[in-house]
Amino acid sequence: MILDQYRMNWNYPTSMRVGVGRVSELAEACRQLGMRAPLLCTDPGLAALPMIDAALRQCRDAGLNAGLFSAIKGNPTGANVTDGVAAFKAGGHDGVIAFGGGSALDAGKAIALMVGQDRPLWDFEDIGDNASRVNVAGMAPVVAVPTTAGTGSEVGRASVITDDAAHVKRIIFHARMLPALVILDPELTVGLPANITAATGMDALSHSLEAFCSPLFHPMAEGIALEGMRLVQQYLPRAVAQGADVEARLQMLVASSMGATAFQRGLGAMHALAHPLGALYDAHHGLLNAVLMPYVLVANRGAIEPQMEKMARYLALPGSGFNAVLDWVLALRSEVGIPHSLSEIGIDDARIEQVGRMAEVDPSAGTNPISFSAMQYSALLEEALRGML
Repeated sequence: MILDQYRMNWNYPTSMRVGVGRVSELAEACRQLGMRAPLLCTDPGLAALPMIDAALRQCRDAGLNAGLFSAIKGNPTGANVTDGVAAFKAGGHDGVIAFGGGSALDAGKAIALMVGQDRPLWDFEDIGDNASRVNVAGMAPVVAVPTTAGTGSEVGRASVITDDAAHVKRIIFHARMLPALVILDPELTVGLPANITAATGMDALSHSLEAFCSPLFHPMAEGIALEGMRLVQQYLPRAVAQGADVEARLQMLVASSMGATAFQRGLGAMHALAHPLGALYDAHHGLLNAVLMPYVLVANRGAIEPQMEKMARYLALPGSGFNAVLDWVLALRSEVGIPHSLSEIGIDDARIEQVGRMAEVDPSAGTNPISFSAMQYSALLEEALRGML
């Protein structure tokens, strides 16, 4: 089979099993991590699909006492994590299978963290040395199985969880939150609708693009970001137009993992705005980044011209420099059906100042190429709302 060349085991940035049909190794992967009773964490939509039933049946046929937790919102909340911890303890589980899109992966990782802690979740927000508070011995092992190609949370050391009381997204971080084993099986993403394929794929692009523009010194992440963007360029239109194209699906899963690996270098204003917008409007994270992308590029132009020159050359874009990159981003968004303005996806202008203040202090803002004020973030948001590019 032509795709056999892509059937590989990788050990960077964690243990990864890559290729068509590798989900058949899920039970063995759980056993490898010492699990006898994994809790499969997913979202309600996936929980109703045959792939979840098949995964649970595979585990149970292998003698594992597998359970299911699916009370996870599209933007997972602290309450979702608390409920997951309760299900973990009630079922006598000893590990987590985080199975699904970014919401399920983030929630599953946070549940695995919290099952052995005696502090509240928000005590582990990625601020200062909060990670040192974690009782590492109490953490449960995680097998991550992504079913979308976007967040890359399967290779991330953090979870983005919404604090409903404060209406803010918080980043929960610990180095050991990185799943111990990942399965990238493109067949699990074949049924993804075109609009979700597009939004999640653009999310993967946003991670590599913002990491590439970060001012921090991290040449390894910079290189990974460049190749991640090339994979999106080549394979996202194929995955959107031909959902059963397994090669395109696999390459987008890889691009997603690469984006999340690259953003060790940092993110930027796209995410600084997307986080509060997601918390306040419960909007799709990847779609927010996709819409915001060209507006943030224009706002950052004065600081990213050299990077845009390199990016345009690497992607072999027509023209050169910033204009070539901007034209490509706009054309790609149009090709895969991304709306041009935030107003088209239900965001209004009622909270422009509030979002600006929240974006200014978002952790992602710290590595934007330009340090924007709350007022500048509000102005940027207004441009994206109105489609003023």
